[in-house]
Amino acid sequence: MTARQTTGRVTRRRVRTRANLLDAAFAVFAAKGFGRVSIEEVCEAAGYSRGAFYSNFGSLDELFFALYQERADVIARQVADALAGDGPDLDVPASVDRVTEVLLLDLDWLLVKTDFLVHAARDPAVARTLLEHRARLRRAIADRLSRAQGHTPLPAVLRDGDHAARAVVAAYDGVTTQLLLDKDVNSARAWLKQLLTALLTDGSGHRA
Repeated sequence: MTARQTTGRVTRRRVRTRANLLDAAFAVFAAKGFGRVSIEEVCEAAGYSRGAFYSNFGSLDELFFALYQERADVIARQVADALAGDGPDLDVPASVDRVTEVLLLDLDWLLVKTDFLVHAARDPAVARTLLEHRARLRRAIADRLSRAQGHTPLPAVLRDGDHAARAVVAAYDGVTTQLLLDKDVNSARAWLKQLLTALLTDGSGHRA
């Protein structure tokens, strides 16, 4: 076996180990709560040693951010795919319909994310990193809205793409908070669709 083949096998095994640790951590966090889980519990659930954990992550916080990025990438792809058919003349109601139909609304993920928000609120360093992730999401939304703004004006109260993106994220946060309590995914999708259409149009479903 050549050195390249050996390296390839090690790399694939490392990627698989990391993925298994992330999957195990997600299940344990969702079941017990982020702040109530130890590294040992994650390792036990994944079937690995602490050494395997530390060869991939420096801490539970680092592991969580890897999870967060993974889910954020999924959401970004869902939104991008839903908007891929739109040219510069963004049809807001139709785009909102497509986005809300495919958007990830996973109760276990929302539980994990909410636990971590509470953790971040008490740790400024963690909060800064989480804020950076949220800012990237807002910038992606703002960029798409701004590119369409010459053809599809936003309501004047939102002022620009950045303010509109903040409103979109706030609407998503509010709807998912309700979803955590009532567990009604269908209602959450319907309510999010109504909110986003009202926010990004004149409120009647027609372009502003």
